[in-house]
Amino acid sequence: MSTVASAYSAAGEFYELVAERQAASSGPALAVALAGVDPTAGPVLEIGAGTGRITELVAREVPGASIVATEPATTMRAVLTSRIAADPGLRERVTVTAESAQDLAARLPRTGERFCAAVVFGVIGHLGPGERRALWSALDGALPPGAPIAVELMGVAAPRTIPPVRMLRERVGDQVYEWWSAGAPSGAGRMRFDTTWKVFGPAGGAPVREVTESYQWHTLATADLAAESGLAAEQVTEVDGHATAEIAILRGRPA
Repeated sequence: MSTVASAYSAAGEFYELVAERQAASSGPALAVALAGVDPTAGPVLEIGAGTGRITELVAREVPGASIVATEPATTMRAVLTSRIAADPGLRERVTVTAESAQDLAARLPRTGERFCAAVVFGVIGHLGPGERRALWSALDGALPPGAPIAVELMGVAAPRTIPPVRMLRERVGDQVYEWWSAGAPSGAGRMRFDTTWKVFGPAGGAPVREVTESYQWHTLATADLAAESGLAAEQVTEVDGHATAEIAILRGRPA
């Protein structure tokens, strides 16, 4: 099982509760990244598609493009496939695979597949430096000159202590769901994140169950991605005067 897949093995069932908010905060910056993409150059490659909320945005922003949506975590891929299958428009355009970023980095240089753009959201910090360099090289070789690689940075540019904080509280049916997260430095350029999902009975009453996961995250800024990839990079943190999730846009090398 890949690092990314294992990070969501237990709590993947809850991810859809977060995904809508992620799409809302990242959508405007993603639109900036994908503006002007030429769909005749190939599909959009989405690495770590999760439950498909970002996939829907990609389809909207590049209406003429096919999409290859990769997701190694089985729980989230089940939701992704269900979302795609239920939408006739997406069903015609989106191919879902179980590949990880590491799988793609190894395969693309061999197959010579071409894409018009790449989207890497919620993934890059799960990869070590060597894995990231291999991915950048593979993507640069698979994209037209100047094509975008949109990377969600998660707002953690350097290790720091993050005390436990409730990130979300949502009611579904008779149950209330809370998502808690905490982080701490775990080495040079790394953090350990501990996340807990708490499920309560009616009106937030007695606890029903609790699911906890931990994972390592490599902290990165746009400048780090530019340095290790050798690609031109820009950062998007606001659109039309409104703050967005922090997105780095890498550009394929000129011809």
